[in-house]
Order: sequence, then structure tokens, then C-alpha cells
Amino acid sequence: MFTGIVTDIGTIRSIEKRGDLRLVIDCDYEIETIALGASIACSGVCLTVVDKGREADGSCWFAVDASTETVSCTAGHMWQQGQKLNLERALKLGEELGGHIVTGHVDGVARVNSIAEEGDSRRVSFMVKADLAPFIAAKGSATINGVSLTVNEVQDLGEDTQFTVNLIPHTWSVTTLGDLREGQEVNVEIDVLARYLGRLKERFTMI
Repeated sequence: MFTGIVTDIGTIRSIEKRGDLRLVIDCDYEIETIALGASIACSGVCLTVVDKGREADGSCWFAVDASTETVSCTAGHMWQQGQKLNLERALKLGEELGGHIVTGHVDGVARVNSIAEEGDSRRVSFMVKADLAPFIAAKGSATINGVSLTVNEVQDLGEDTQFTVNLIPHTWSVTTLGDLREGQEVNVEIDVLARYLGRLKERFTMI
């Protein structure tokens, strides 16, 4: 489990095509505190640490494997050398829950529709397909590239749905969301409560 509060920005150092993709990610974490088999959310995708190390210059890295299924369900540009990733280590019991409950299981991909300055913040709108639309609600939570955000408005526009969020200067500067561009794809995880309510509704409709 995660909270959608980014604690580091990593960079993909290398990618090796095996059966899956083996990614080596540079980070600023104290690598000795990360166990093999630990989960780290990488721009919203929960991945398992399979190797780690510290270089002679003190820089640290960890390696993960991304399956074909994971790659196919996430933003395409994410899986390339040099790509920056929002990182969050798994939540420990007793830690502060600053965002909302995030599983690290991406539900779909959205597209950045517009970015506009609003005071000191940025107002960003995203477009999603109809299958995700019922799970996104005004004043609800959504995770964008691993960042917990509050949805401001939702508009259904035919086959697509637009929703907007406000990014305060802190979020804009300490996450990769500051690099967003119009037309860019992002990973979306809906609120876990909305996911289960949707499933319950589906089951009761069948009865």
C-alpha cells in the first residue's frame, strides 16, 4: 500500500529486454534500508525490487522487472532510458497517511488536455475513456503518475470524460508533474473505494 505522496524522483539508468523489462533506476534512497522483494511505486506502478547497489561515488540504484502486461497498461513513454519517475516506498503501519490509500495498480491511461496557471498553482485537465469515467468524482481522489490529487471538476463529453486538478507549487516542483505537456499520457489509479463500489454495483445488477 502507498499514499500517493512522492518521496523521491528516480531516473531510469538502463533498460534490458529479457522475458520482461529489467529496469535499473537511480535514486536518492539509502539503499541499505531497502530489502530485496520490497515494493516501490514508480510513477504509480507497484514494482518489486529484484536487485540494488551503491556505486563507488555513493550513488544508489535499484532494479525492477516490468511485465508485458504492466507495460501495455501504462503510459507508453514511461519505459525509456532517462525517464524520470515519481518514487514512493511502501507505507509502514504507524506512518502518517498524507494522501489516500493507493495500491500501485494502474487502472488506465489519461491524456493531458490543458495546463493553465491559476494564481500560483496550475490547473490541469485530463481526458479519460468512458470505462474509467464512473469512478472519477468531483472532490474525490485520483492518483496521477503516483501522486495523490483531489479532483476539482468532472465533465462527461460524449465518449470521453474530462476531469481537472489543481497542482500547488510544491507538487509542481517536487514531482515529475512539473514536466507535464499537453497531449502527454499519464498513469491513472482510481480511488480504491470507488473500485469496490463499482464491483458491488455490477454484482447486484446481475442478481
